[in-house]
Amino acid sequence: MMENPTRDDIPEDNMDVPRWKFWKRRRYIVTLMALLGFFNVFALRVNVSVAIVAMTSTSSRTLENGTVVEGVSYPSMHDVWAHWAPPMERSRLATFAYSGSYIGTVVVMPISGVLAQNVGWPAVFYVFGVVGLVWFAAWWVLVKRGPQYDRHIDPRELKYLQDALPVVPKNVVHPWKKFFASGPVWAVIVANFSENWGFYTLLTQLPIFMKDTLEFDIQEAGFLSALPYVVVSATMQVAGHIADWFLSRKILNTTQVRKLFCCGAFLCQSLFMLLAAFLLTPAGAVTCLTLAVGLGAFAMAGFFVNHLDIAPQHASVLLGIGNTFGTMPGIISPTITGYIVQHKTTSEWQIVFFISSAIYLVGSIFYGIFASGEVQSWAKTQQSDEAIKRSSLDGHSNKALET
Repeated sequence: MMENPTRDDIPEDNMDVPRWKFWKRRRYIVTLMALLGFFNVFALRVNVSVAIVAMTSTSSRTLENGTVVEGVSYPSMHDVWAHWAPPMERSRLATFAYSGSYIGTVVVMPISGVLAQNVGWPAVFYVFGVVGLVWFAAWWVLVKRGPQYDRHIDPRELKYLQDALPVVPKNVVHPWKKFFASGPVWAVIVANFSENWGFYTLLTQLPIFMKDTLEFDIQEAGFLSALPYVVVSATMQVAGHIADWFLSRKILNTTQVRKLFCCGAFLCQSLFMLLAAFLLTPAGAVTCLTLAVGLGAFAMAGFFVNHLDIAPQHASVLLGIGNTFGTMPGIISPTITGYIVQHKTTSEWQIVFFISSAIYLVGSIFYGIFASGEVQSWAKTQQSDEAIKRSSLDGHSNKALET
């Protein structure tokens, strides 16, 4: 096994099983369970928002949502991908799983409303709490840390994954100084910040803009609130498959795919932010909102899986760092908007959208210059250490398959 295999070195999946029979491939089971997990995480987040309306109709209560728990979910899942997602399938597996967060938002919002209205607000927590426990039990039984520990995996899939993926040591020493001295790491951080700035601005400020300047209340058409989530759920599937198609067909290398998808999406989103500032009609504003959020899925097929390319064994930590910077726009953007929009005029709102458009543009340029799809030198392990670890893991694999 090479430390940093090229595209020509990466093996093909030689299982003679149709891909639609996903249950025959354990990595697809892991991906489906991940989607259901993110579905449930965001379901728990949404049901708090819905249930608190019913709760506060009779009394005043304050709840803390599951933001802390949600925050560790993404980095933890990146550690799973380091063991289960082959390079040629990394984009589609990750985007499919992460789309569960948007699907959960769309599906659970009306269900929680029905439960709160007809059964009572406690039912919202009981139902999705039980669903979460069932998912946890299934995850505990079905998903293992790596394919070598899964006794139900087909030997051909096991060999394919072991040949395609670098060995991830159990006790990883993270080179913190090299993290922050790495251009590709900062490229991912800046991209995360840029995408979230636009995301929070679009989802929180654009509806207010339409109400203030267009006298259009988006809440009157409830489905419009969920429309961006529906679109991004669908486009995430398309984006991941297209990205992996470019790689599997050897049309582009990993670096080129990541830059094309991230930079291309940011440039288009920058354009739609500008259009939102000038299209002073409800239809135009909603169209810009929907397209801009949907295109974010293509950006995620670029930068959001890039940690696994540049440093597989450090991917979970790097995502945690990136998400830390990525949460800042949720605080900064509304604050800046509040300072700018004093009189609710069109010109004030245009400044807000100009800022978001500029941040997308800067993010695109920065990522285009510094991003990489190759394993970084500081993330490579010594060949001798890999051989030892591979031998050890193969021993565990044989024992697991024998049992």
